Amino acid sequence: HLEHISPSRPLIALIHHCVAEPNSRQYFHQKIIHITSITYRMRLSLALTLIAASVSSGAAFAPATFVRSSTALQSTVEAPSSADVTARLEQQMEKLKAKDSASKAVAKEELNVVFEDEHIVVVNKPSGVLCVPGKEDNAALSKTVFEAYGSEGMENKMVVHRLGMDTSGLVVFARTMDAVRGMNSLFRTRKVNRQYEALLCGHVEADSGTIDLPLMRDYEFPPYMRVSTDDHQRALIDLDPEVVGKKILEQPKPSITEYEVTAREELGGQPVTRVSLTSVSGRTHQLNVHCAAFGHPIVADSTYGLDGEAAPSGGLTDAELEELIPNASRASADLQKEIAGAAGDKTMCVHAKSISFVHPVTNEDVSLSCDASF
Repeated sequence: HLEHISPSRPLIALIHHCVAEPNSRQYFHQKIIHITSITYRMRLSLALTLIAASVSSGAAFAPATFVRSSTALQSTVEAPSSADVTARLEQQMEKLKAKDSASKAVAKEELNVVFEDEHIVVVNKPSGVLCVPGKEDNAALSKTVFEAYGSEGMENKMVVHRLGMDTSGLVVFARTMDAVRGMNSLFRTRKVNRQYEALLCGHVEADSGTIDLPLMRDYEFPPYMRVSTDDHQRALIDLDPEVVGKKILEQPKPSITEYEVTAREELGGQPVTRVSLTSVSGRTHQLNVHCAAFGHPIVADSTYGLDGEAAPSGGLTDAELEELIPNASRASADLQKEIAGAAGDKTMCVHAKSISFVHPVTNEDVSLSCDASF
């Protein structure tokens, strides 16, 4: 759990240091008691970060092994108060609730079914439609699929994965409990292969590549995601888990996206790139954050794109971008504005184009695809 502090120095190094130094050992005991009694639900990695900061004078925690970009164990990022984080989250959740209420209803005759048998149904979801209705019982694709095909369980039991409201493409629904259990297992063990097609701002220089950046919840723009950095992880220490909730304090998730350029095009005379994206790790909003940090946001992304609701550039500063993901061909802010104007009322240009897996009941290979509308 110390990987974001120093991958090469395990927890035992901290324990040895505290055992060897009486003053550190006493502080270690006091801090552990404080953490377990007051903020017991804060993830272990944050607690250990706090302890490490307290005993950082020891040679085992030389700054050079802690973080490349800073010689201080104190975060250079000023975190908002726990109350401010909660207020921002509540405000944003109201906006998202209003957006979800605009989900389009899909009639049974409008369903674009790509595959069906007695166990599963695969549907090409249009953009602007929720996969599930949520607490507000909004219009959703799952409602229509349940009405048209039914299932052994309740409507929500059919849902084994989701796409965002603005993302179009292939969604699998389970009709039997055997299929529910089998598909859940396939997704949990990452045995479902999915490729997305997206239109990105600017011309991507390399024909293919990999974006490898860990993600975390953005406490400055909750409930959205951002690229995780040591400074932003340390800034979480002062947040109260009883106030902000556990999700904000989840440890960073390793995240990998692979891309392959399929065409370099123009949109309204402005350069855009059509790419095939593979979310190797499948994190929340991973493709959006990675493309934004890469310097080529998804066209018409109103959340992670220019002037979106989330932090721009994956939450990274210019210096961090240069260090973590250098890219000379980034789409400038001016270019992104031009592309946004050319996109007009287009919805976000990302589409779950293909999916392949072993059928959860028949064990047959299933490989499906459908074209994007953009």
